[in-house]
Amino acid sequence: MPPYAVRDGLTVATEQGRICSLAARGQRDLQKRVAAYPKLFPNPPVDDAMLSALALSTAFIAPWCTAEQLRVANRASLWITAEDWRIDNVAATVDEVEATVSACLSVADGDAPAEEDELGQFLAEIRDELATTASFGAVQPLWREEVRRVLTADAREWRWRAARATDETQLPTFAEYLANADNYGATFVNVSHWIATGDEDTLDHLPELIAASREVQQVLRLVNDLASYERDLKSGDLNGLMLGVDRDDIQRRVADRISQCRDLLDSSVEALCPQQAHYLAREIGFTTGFYHGTDFWGSFER
Repeated sequence: MPPYAVRDGLTVATEQGRICSLAARGQRDLQKRVAAYPKLFPNPPVDDAMLSALALSTAFIAPWCTAEQLRVANRASLWITAEDWRIDNVAATVDEVEATVSACLSVADGDAPAEEDELGQFLAEIRDELATTASFGAVQPLWREEVRRVLTADAREWRWRAARATDETQLPTFAEYLANADNYGATFVNVSHWIATGDEDTLDHLPELIAASREVQQVLRLVNDLASYERDLKSGDLNGLMLGVDRDDIQRRVADRISQCRDLLDSSVEALCPQQAHYLAREIGFTTGFYHGTDFWGSFER
């Protein structure tokens, strides 16, 4: 273990404790949302450890924020969990998948969700909080596009899994799978957070930030797959390791893409929005570190 000065250890631990307090407050808010929408969050797999991990993630990625400023990011992360579960594990037919997509896009467009649609109600809750910001009218089309991309990517993967269930040779290519990384949901969360908290520079450069976030999101997709492979084998989910590449190859791709993201953030994004470049760098760092030890999802059997 490398030597550390006592003073340095105290300073670092103090800051880490402060960040964990942000996460604790975030987790309590998420617990309230789970209680408000019980049909969306079966336990398992959505257990308290998962809620803690989601809240820790947002707190460590943006530790300069208050708990209130992290609320939208936390709730958007939780909504992604519910949406993913609905399409991956609840929808039994393509008609059910398409109905979920259509209902959520209607909400993203500003419509009221159906009375029995908890997924739509939760999305409307996020939308309505974002609508309290002065900028939402101008950037709502960008937010709506992220909702569409998440839903479309999840629906596409549902079709891939359905095709594979009838013929195991019917698989996407690795390139197609990685290009579908919007189903990871990180960019939807990031855009929601930036709209909720962003200053004028952030909002003026949302298209550039979104483009950078998509590059980061592909890194997160790959490190997630390295961590979740055994679970995905049991549950029947797709994983990059099932598509003709091995663990060493994906690790090399991760290293290459992290280097490319670092160059992108250093060379262009930092000049436009230094804090959001730092945010995206921390998103890569926290997520790769987290997936070295565990996964967000609790155990479940499909």
